[in-house]
Amino acid sequence: MTNSSDLALQRPRSLKQRMGRLFGQWGVFFRGFLEHPKMVGSIIPSSRFTIEKMLAPVDWKNCQLFVEYGPGVGTFCFPVLERLPRDGALVVIDTNPLYIDYLRKTISDSRFHAVHGSAADVGEIVAALGFEQADYVLSGLPFSTLPDGVGPAIAEATHEVLRPGGAFLVYQFSARARDFMAKHFARIDQGFELLNVLPCKLFWGWKDKAA
Repeated sequence: MTNSSDLALQRPRSLKQRMGRLFGQWGVFFRGFLEHPKMVGSIIPSSRFTIEKMLAPVDWKNCQLFVEYGPGVGTFCFPVLERLPRDGALVVIDTNPLYIDYLRKTISDSRFHAVHGSAADVGEIVAALGFEQADYVLSGLPFSTLPDGVGPAIAEATHEVLRPGGAFLVYQFSARARDFMAKHFARIDQGFELLNVLPCKLFWGWKDKAA
């Protein structure tokens, strides 16, 4: 039987549909980059190789709430929703109303929540939606170009909102994000994805289960 979640995740099948969606996404993504270049990590969405490697450590069976900062046009949203349990939830947070409006129009999954706001306020946002803690938080925000004080605030707020044993998943072009993460996460696994434009560094910061 097909439910609303299944319908929301069905991808365009015809070439015309696929091309229309691709250019529609790229157009919105590029416009967002031009309007707020310091808040968008790249001019091109992440590759499927980056997506697969970044999400590989996630324990999906025990994931009830997945949060993403800076979702853009939803490059990670569909892969996350495809893996997320039927009773789970995906909350995406972005300061750019262009992206939030686009995602609300293109993703009609009942598990999906798009919020216009700051990642530094993730605790309040999660609580307002009726959740206590997040299992995983994903971020592609460009920590190296964020305004002063914002990066450290996001890292601290993320550590607080995560459940013990949860993880902060970060993909970046520089290692600046790791400096902010290291103040809160004792264990940070690292990776690298060459097949991405540009090649990017990957970090997984794990919250101590005894925290």
